Order: sequence, then C-alpha cells, then structure tokens
Amino acid sequence: GKLGAEAHLAERAALFSKIDLLTDMVGEFPELQGIMGRYYLLHEGGLPVVADAIQQHYQPRFAGDALPAGNIACAAALADKLDALVGFFGIGQLPTGDKDPFGLRRAALGVLRILMETPLPLDLGELIADAKNALLMQGILLEAVDEPLLGFMLDRLRGMLKDAGHSIDVIEAVLAQRPTRIDLVPARMAAVSEFQKLPEALALAAANKRIGNILKKAPEDLPEPDIALLEEEAEKALFQRVVLMAPLVRSHVANEDYADALKVLASVRSEVDRFFDEVMVNVHEPLLRSNRLGLLQALYAQLNAVADISKLAV
Repeated sequence: GKLGAEAHLAERAALFSKIDLLTDMVGEFPELQGIMGRYYLLHEGGLPVVADAIQQHYQPRFAGDALPAGNIACAAALADKLDALVGFFGIGQLPTGDKDPFGLRRAALGVLRILMETPLPLDLGELIADAKNALLMQGILLEAVDEPLLGFMLDRLRGMLKDAGHSIDVIEAVLAQRPTRIDLVPARMAAVSEFQKLPEALALAAANKRIGNILKKAPEDLPEPDIALLEEEAEKALFQRVVLMAPLVRSHVANEDYADALKVLASVRSEVDRFFDEVMVNVHEPLLRSNRLGLLQALYAQLNAVADISKLAV
C-alpha cells in the first residue's frame, strides 16, 4: 500500500512466491527457485506482473545483482527479506562473527539497496514495525527487535557506504542521526561533503562538539530561551541568529534541500565564536544559566538538523 502497488497483486505474488520450492524441479536444481515459480504461474494463466514479482522477490541475491523492478516486485522482495530479518532477530538468532546461516546480512543489504537505489520513499523503522506486527498477528512471540535490527541495518549501510568510497567522517555524521529514510541518505551525504569544503565547517564542527559536551551535563528539561533574560551583547546576537535561522533550516530540511540548510547554518559561525569568547554559560544565577543552556540547546538542534556535524571535527 505504501508503494502504491495494487494490494491484491502484491498479495498474490507473496502467496505464490515460495510454492515452487515444493516441486521436484527446484528440489533438484535449487538455483531455479523463483524462476520456475514464474513459469508455473504463467502456465496457469497468471498475470505477467505477478509472475515477474515471484522471480524477482529473491533479488538482489548477491552484491551487484539487479534489483527487483516495479512496485509489486519491490513490495514482495522487501516483505520477504524483512520477514526473515524480524523473525530471526525476534527469536534471538542473530549473525555472529562469520556465521550467518540464514543469510541475514544479505537480506539486510538487499533491503537497503532496494530502498536507496530504486529509490523508494519508505521509512525503514515503519517497515520493521509492519513486519513485526504481521508476525505478532500470527501469534509468534518476538523479543524486542526494532532497535537491535535498525542498528544491524545501519551497520550494513555503513559498510556499503565505505565500500562506495565515501569518507568515514561524512558517513558517521549522517549515520549518527540513525536515519530511517534510507532513500534520502545519499542526498544528506552529498550535502555534508559540500559543507565540509566551506571555510566555516571546521569551526562549527568543533563548536557543535563543545555544545554537545556542555548539554550532556545539563538538566533535560531546559526552557526555551527567553529574550528578557539575555544580558550580554554576544548572547543577544546569537539568539537573533538562531531565531532567524530556525524557519529557514526547517523549510530546507522539509524540502530535502540539505545543502541549503547547511549553508544557512554556516552563517552562524561568527556569533558562535563570539558567544564562547564573551559569555560564561555556567554562571551561579540559575535563571541566567538555564536560559543560556536553553539557547545552546536551540542552536544544537539546528546544527544537527541534517547530520551530526561534530563528527567532522578534527
């Protein structure tokens, strides 16, 4: 449904996808799984689009293999792979070391490639939840699976991106946010690579790291910064810049214009430098202190809207 695939056709593809495993032909020649299923369905007068999906739902079977083509084939392929991943993770059968008897690494790479290279505007977190709910409805008891499986998938994505030649710090900046829209990862990576070339990038990355360390020690329920509590000129200037940037950054991120969002953030560099030069954050007066921490928290949220740029710091 999320792909706009006709549900009844996707269901038929799923229903018949494994039926050829019961035949003597596939029993003798396992490499014909899916291929024979396609021929059998066409012989029975089935729709070509469903027959193609039966053959293609195993794809990609290996690195560099073709991806399934069309929404029905993609839906069947994603459902098959996610069902295996969620099911085996749910009963604690995770790959260990070189041992991966159920091909879960291959299944994870297949899901990631289909989402990223097709590309498909689907949320990986939601897909995992859908697969889990489908198994729960069948009465299958599962351990907590969402976070461990997402972490496993992002580790596979990290390896894919390294193999594709992307720089480690850019990969870590993007994956630190645990993105679930895998189709948008290449655009985020490209934007961070462009941002890295800006003269402001290193200073802002270092500032972002510093702000993160300050906020780790701060209370969790910090207030929104209040203009009435600003005393120093440097904090007033930073506050004005943060207020100015907020709608621009929000709009660019919503429109998936990640490079433009990061260009807007580059403009805050001088105000950030001045703030740290002239303003004492952890003062004794509690209202003043929490207001300054609240200002840094508002800035921190904007700086990390596209990626965790502290990962670019030397």
